[in-house]
Amino acid sequence: MKKHIYILASLLLVSGMSLAQKGNVKRANKLFEMRAYVEAAEIYETKDRTQEVLQNLADSYYYNTKLQKAIKTYRELFVSYGDSIDIEFHFRFAQALKGVKDYKEADVHLSRYYNQRINTPAFLELTEKTTPHTFKLEQITSDTGTNSDFGMSFYGDDKVVFASTRNSESPSYSWNKLPYLDLYSGTLTPDGKLENVMPFSDEINTDSHESNAVFSKDGNTMYFNRTNNSRAKTEEDRIAHVQIFKAELVNGNWTNVKELPFNSMKYSCEHPSISKDGKTLYFASDMPGTIGGFDIYKVAVNDDGTYGEPENLGAKVNTKHREQFPYISDLGVLYFASDGHLGYGGLDVFRSNLVNGSFDTPVNLGSSINSSLDDFAYVIKENSNKGFVSSNRSGFDRLYGFGREENILTKYLVEGIVLDKNSKKILPGSLVSLFDDAGNVIQDSIVGAKADYLFKIEPNKKYKVRGTRKAYIPQDVEFSTDSKGKIQHNIYLTLESFADAEERVKQNEKGEVQVELEKIYFDFDKSNIRNDAATILNVLVDLMKKYPSMEIEVSAHTDARGNDQYNLDLSKRRAASTLEYLVSQGIDRNRLKSIGYGEMQPLNECVKEGICKEEEYDINRRCEFTILN
Repeated sequence: MKKHIYILASLLLVSGMSLAQKGNVKRANKLFEMRAYVEAAEIYETKDRTQEVLQNLADSYYYNTKLQKAIKTYRELFVSYGDSIDIEFHFRFAQALKGVKDYKEADVHLSRYYNQRINTPAFLELTEKTTPHTFKLEQITSDTGTNSDFGMSFYGDDKVVFASTRNSESPSYSWNKLPYLDLYSGTLTPDGKLENVMPFSDEINTDSHESNAVFSKDGNTMYFNRTNNSRAKTEEDRIAHVQIFKAELVNGNWTNVKELPFNSMKYSCEHPSISKDGKTLYFASDMPGTIGGFDIYKVAVNDDGTYGEPENLGAKVNTKHREQFPYISDLGVLYFASDGHLGYGGLDVFRSNLVNGSFDTPVNLGSSINSSLDDFAYVIKENSNKGFVSSNRSGFDRLYGFGREENILTKYLVEGIVLDKNSKKILPGSLVSLFDDAGNVIQDSIVGAKADYLFKIEPNKKYKVRGTRKAYIPQDVEFSTDSKGKIQHNIYLTLESFADAEERVKQNEKGEVQVELEKIYFDFDKSNIRNDAATILNVLVDLMKKYPSMEIEVSAHTDARGNDQYNLDLSKRRAASTLEYLVSQGIDRNRLKSIGYGEMQPLNECVKEGICKEEEYDINRRCEFTILN
């Protein structure tokens, strides 16, 4: 959408001076301050390319959606002046790049701006799977060919109301040379054509801008935007601020037009939306306390017609940039437009559900309704799944009607619980991995206290889900979402412990799971594997080949007789020799670990030489095989 339309807070009353004539930089700066960006750009293009000129020129193009020119100028700015540029220019440059779908370069600047890695393509891919609905848009047409219609909303049972520049007799707005906005009503034909278009009365439509009308449930109260007729001086800029007005329907005529009491000449209040019960009004504002350029607020509408204090919806909804065009549906779902939350480019439409009295994290509505340019002024009748949205994706502000359906991709999922095969107890802390048909891990999760998992998947794909846990046999389950498969899969992963599956596997008193083998003997002061030891180790070889995921720590221990260091070194050599034998029999080295403990881990009290019998010392001379995974 043209920035002069939706940044209504920036509307200006510019005097009748001839803006077309060329001037100096000082004159261009004044035009820029007054948001007369087209005329400012014409002058800047003729001046030396200083940092100030390039910054203002790039912004002038950006604010008028001249994105290719904005990108070229921003790029020149960054090449010429580098690190001296304010961080906010990175954000606007990124937004311009996203407007032409150059997400790769945009993410470079967004990552610097947010001081964290931003991956817009990955976000957009995820959004397509998680956004609640898909939309089918149809442009609403009229006979006027006007360059600007936007902000359509429901008007009773069979009418609509919208803002338009179609009144050619209205004063011309200096920003874009189009007439000022007025409010119109009309009806929609089944094929999406506007008919019976009528302007509201002169009591509603004035020589200023009027837009964004909404109505109470009984249809007798209307809230709408109007730009101030007088000028307020704010930081040396003369700004015509936007205010919210209320009108009443009396004997078929809209009258008793009054501005709301929380309006101000020092800031804007705009884009009203009234709750179903009529007790809460939502709106956008840049009033003091605002987090960003514009935030979403709510205010209580009291039974006696007075209003409470406006409340900012907080940092979960609002960002340091623009949140505008709120719409509260009959189900209490908040829809709004934002360029501060990650999206496709420009303003995107988001939704946020009311949970325990506050709105949850906003969700982007996806590519079927959002474009790389501005999409805004979303309204919907939840029960019929039909509504309207405005967009400048065609280069001009246009009205679109839509129908929505549940996003089938949100239904594609695999979920389940990890259980012990024999005890049927849940196994929190287990790892569940999802593989594609090429064997690549595409998602994984350590299950929590309930031992449950859930992965989003896609149609027409083949997958494998695997459950793993230390000292357990992994389980693999293959499934598909193609024409022979299902959309949703509920797969219980039942893992069997090695201790339950194999008699030789036991858990010791320290909780370690070990493979119990006959005792391995080494020749005196030697570490090579004897033939009788090899026969015993072959049992372990067979077991590890049976379970390819099993990983083993080979540890060697001596008794307490002899020199401490000598015993430690000997145990290390014997453990390493044992490992090498296992490798020689075809066991992957990566599945093995060797360690020598010397005399540091006795199994009895024989911790010194000369205090025990031979058979008691013999207990501590051993090799152990502990399952690591």
